[in-house]
Amino acid sequence: MAQVLAAAERLGARELDITGGAPELHPHLRAFVEQARGRRLGVTVRTNLTVLLRPDLCDMPGFFRDYAVRLVASLPCYQEDNVDRQRGKGVFDESIEALHRLNAVGYGRERHLELDLVYNPLGASLPPDQASLESTYRDRLRAQHEVEFTRLYALANMPIGRFAQNLERQDELDGYLERLRTSFNPQAVDGLMCRKQIHVGWDGTLSDCDFNFVLGMRAEGAAGAHVSELDITTASNRRIATAEHCFGCTAGYGSSCGGALA
Repeated sequence: MAQVLAAAERLGARELDITGGAPELHPHLRAFVEQARGRRLGVTVRTNLTVLLRPDLCDMPGFFRDYAVRLVASLPCYQEDNVDRQRGKGVFDESIEALHRLNAVGYGRERHLELDLVYNPLGASLPPDQASLESTYRDRLRAQHEVEFTRLYALANMPIGRFAQNLERQDELDGYLERLRTSFNPQAVDGLMCRKQIHVGWDGTLSDCDFNFVLGMRAEGAAGAHVSELDITTASNRRIATAEHCFGCTAGYGSSCGGALA
């Protein structure tokens, strides 16, 4: 964590984007956020929402508020049955309860307390138009659950890990890969996260994005491929490692950690 902060200073970085698992479970997350904000770095935490219901984390929404941490929360649909099918029975209700707790401290209601939601399609399809889907999310969550949020990100499912395994069992993986290839949108390329961010693993190793990290693909041309040796020259001049799954970020409207790209 100390090496990440030092590298951020060398790079002139503007933001730390913290993902997991569940970042809230890390014993040093709070100290990390405090030091990052003390260095005038923006901080984003990607949360699964349900972790905020743990008794030992009940004060986490207030902590996030005090340090103006931007939250990006997984809520793959506004309908209970779809969420529970993706993430397990009861997860939708728990997510709504966590959103209520975040709204109660100002998230999604006050401009500086950003609370963004993330949508994923249920199966081997591409996300619809992000703007129209956000409108539907907002109307449904407000009317049915009195939930407020800042914006919605519509992300494609990447053909890796458990999702790819499920598609393969259903004999749909090849079809999904072909759909991603034939839906390539060149307008999405400029906004790809790998061009503006770099992923730091738990052990300090570098990858071009979260998905490459999961696949064990390390950043090429970054000095030592470790955060302790990262500087602005190696970060900006590195060759980005690509593979078949990269079409997942460039298909249709495009898909990145910041939502649709085109």
